[in-house]
Amino acid sequence: MTESPRAATAALYRAVWRWHFIAGLLVLPFVLILAVTGGIYLFKDEINDAAYSRLRLVEPAGAMLAPSQIAGAALAAHPGTLRAYTPPAAANRSAEVDILGADGLKTSLYVNPYSGEVLGSLWDAGASGSPAMYVVRKLHSLDYVGWLGNRLIEAAAGWMVLLVGTGLYLWWPRGRGLGTTRIKARRGRPWWRDLHAVTGLYTGAFIVFLAMTGLPWSGVWGSNFYDTANGLGLGMPEGYWSGLPVSAVPLSEAVDRAPWIIEKQPVPRSQAAPGVPRTLDEVVRTVEARGLVPGYSVSMPSGPEGVFTASVYPDDITDERVIHLDQYSGAVLYDAGFADLGTLGRWAEWGVSVHMGQEWGLINQIVLLLACLAMIGLCVSGAVMWWKRRPAGALGVPQMPTDGRIPRGLLLMAVAAGAFFPLVGLSMLGLAAVELALHLRARRRRLA
Repeated sequence: MTESPRAATAALYRAVWRWHFIAGLLVLPFVLILAVTGGIYLFKDEINDAAYSRLRLVEPAGAMLAPSQIAGAALAAHPGTLRAYTPPAAANRSAEVDILGADGLKTSLYVNPYSGEVLGSLWDAGASGSPAMYVVRKLHSLDYVGWLGNRLIEAAAGWMVLLVGTGLYLWWPRGRGLGTTRIKARRGRPWWRDLHAVTGLYTGAFIVFLAMTGLPWSGVWGSNFYDTANGLGLGMPEGYWSGLPVSAVPLSEAVDRAPWIIEKQPVPRSQAAPGVPRTLDEVVRTVEARGLVPGYSVSMPSGPEGVFTASVYPDDITDERVIHLDQYSGAVLYDAGFADLGTLGRWAEWGVSVHMGQEWGLINQIVLLLACLAMIGLCVSGAVMWWKRRPAGALGVPQMPTDGRIPRGLLLMAVAAGAFFPLVGLSMLGLAAVELALHLRARRRRLA
């Protein structure tokens, strides 16, 4: 017998509600991790300045010392191999010198650029700027769990997009008194339901944006996007490296923070030449003459074929730049910025910049902080609704159809989601397998 349109719509609604419920509970802890750590990391610069002001801030006092003098003062206080030099980004900022010690550990020393006084040191935390923010960043991506953590976070980000979509589907009025745009209930589970719905309605677009702009860092989706963008010529600059010989060192290992779209690409090699390598002072003069904006760092050559690499990842992403120089001749081997990237590369870089809260300053940070707080609120309200509706001694999962059929609409959604988010599709297959097993067990019990 043909199912009526009304019955089909009701079946789809129940199926979507069931999967929204199950997926929400499964990804809830990961969404909480993303929201809490992401909300903190948005203000990493402000937190670092407050926590380490004696290292990062100085009183302007006349002319600054030469880069080689600043680096020399750091090396005298902490002998080792100079790995990177970051000039003061402003008149009241210290210079940062990264030194690799004999023990194989890299240390960041902060030097007063006017007097040469070494203000103190921290173990090198890369782009995070401090050990505390390094921990927050690693927790945000679950790097401490290795490749599995990265995959779990990627799946959670994909599910976040689907949860917003299915949540809007469930919210849609359909003449049943749903679809509220404000909290109408006064207490109990209806109040939590309204809070959940209204929060998702007004912040869903921001949550989707955060999820999508975070995916470039993921292992599966991000790698596929990276390869596709560059394969189509829409990522890296055309004529990358201009036929120069390259090393086996990716850009991400040469600098603390590289443009995402080219971070996996190898750095070029210096041409073998007699004579003494170029000095740090000469390199700084060269890159500043080419218009590199303040906030940049210079990474030292790694070995006899290594290059000097000056890079900057500023708040205004249009000033993003990477310059490589031959360590012997000082010749510029590569110089490209935001405008030189392909269309997808520019969009990806802009999305990453906004995701990190740096594109529009404090407004960017506050808007995304509110989105993170909304994610926490959705997790809390969802968990409370589940707790209040669950029967004693049971999970309280919405009932599955007795005939075991999955509505065609849900199947189409699942196929589309799986094609775009591979790990979501894989987890959907796992959920479908569990659903099928539960249905078969229930049917056997009925027959018995």
